[in-house]
Amino acid sequence: MTTLPDPRPRAKAGADGVFRITGWLCTSCGHRLLVHPPRCSRCLSPALEVSEFGPTGTLWSSTVVRIAVPGRTPPYALAYVDLDDGPRILAEIIGVAERVSIGTRVALSSQSDIGDLRVEMLL
Repeated sequence: MTTLPDPRPRAKAGADGVFRITGWLCTSCGHRLLVHPPRCSRCLSPALEVSEFGPTGTLWSSTVVRIAVPGRTPPYALAYVDLDDGPRILAEIIGVAERVSIGTRVALSSQSDIGDLRVEMLL
């Protein structure tokens, strides 16, 4: 059986301690991607360069998961976040067990031991 690489984006803290995600930017049309395709999914240009996204964004949608899955203890909140300078990501909202309002400002804060992105609400 072949094991495929984990497709989830990775968050890494820079020298400044701020978390960012590495992805790709199409230099032809400006489209931002988290996966590395051979060509831009918008304009089909092969002109892709490595780029970093984050750390802040706006919550696009959220939900609360109340069922147990391996590596997680319910309830916990998940959210789609539109990064200010990048694509939309799926992340756990740290310290929250309820739905969060659309438009809430968040920042990348870490990556869990099981590889999921985490964000925290900004005050």
